[in-house]
Amino acid sequence: MDKLRGTGVALVTPFSPTNHTVDYAALRRLLDFVLDGGVEYLVVNGTTAESPTITSEEKVEILRVVKEHVAGRVPLVYGIGGNDTAGTVATIRNTDLSGITALLSASPYYNKPSQAGIIAHYKQLADASPVPIILYNVPGRTASNLTAATTLQLAQHPNIIGIKEASGNLEQCQQIAARKPADFLLISGDDMMTTSLVSFGAVGVISVLANAFPRPFTDMVRHALAGEFTAASQLLFKFVDLNPLMYEESNPVGVKAALEALGVCSGAVRLPLLAASEELKERLRIADFAD
Repeated sequence: MDKLRGTGVALVTPFSPTNHTVDYAALRRLLDFVLDGGVEYLVVNGTTAESPTITSEEKVEILRVVKEHVAGRVPLVYGIGGNDTAGTVATIRNTDLSGITALLSASPYYNKPSQAGIIAHYKQLADASPVPIILYNVPGRTASNLTAATTLQLAQHPNIIGIKEASGNLEQCQQIAARKPADFLLISGDDMMTTSLVSFGAVGVISVLANAFPRPFTDMVRHALAGEFTAASQLLFKFVDLNPLMYEESNPVGVKAALEALGVCSGAVRLPLLAASEELKERLRIADFAD
């Protein structure tokens, strides 16, 4: 899975500012923008894509447009997750996964399952999926944590190849790195922790910031992977003031406002999210944008 080394971008879904339909012209523009910026792979239909408010029909069309426009230039990871195991298995079986390198699947949310329940859930998904599974641990959204022990147990499944770790728990990530199989991918799910995780074995990041700042972000990750941590840190520091603004009014509100300021797509989001406030837009304008 060396093809998933480096920077993956968790793509936003551009919407029309007037009627909030999917803006496919802007999606193609975004794809060109991030590919020109050097990202190594794309993640479609993840959390940053506002997947809970995207219809099944739109998901099919978005994936079709991405596949057609990217035309094999970089690997594609597709997001399929849920808190109904049987329903998630059915979605996997009913989705055209041709051309998809791996699935990214968030841990079940809302139900708050035990660790044993999480393990059973992922094993069913992995058994059913025709492509490999990347676990996604994001306790801030799911209200439950994949412990290091759970991750390491799931890492033994032949169709589970890695984890996007967004727990923010550095010690937990270190425990995974210390004991994981050699070919199991530890991927940062937190942009600002990426260089730290790379320093002890992560292979890269699935990034929000790389939507709007693909070149400096991919440069940062490449420096870190090359062991050039002074250079990586200098690029990381450019994002210190900017990164909190991405999440202040929830993700992807901030990054969409940044993309709008850069002329890539509109800042429109779907309810229950609201587009960035004027105050946030002003602070984004005066923030030290990486260039």
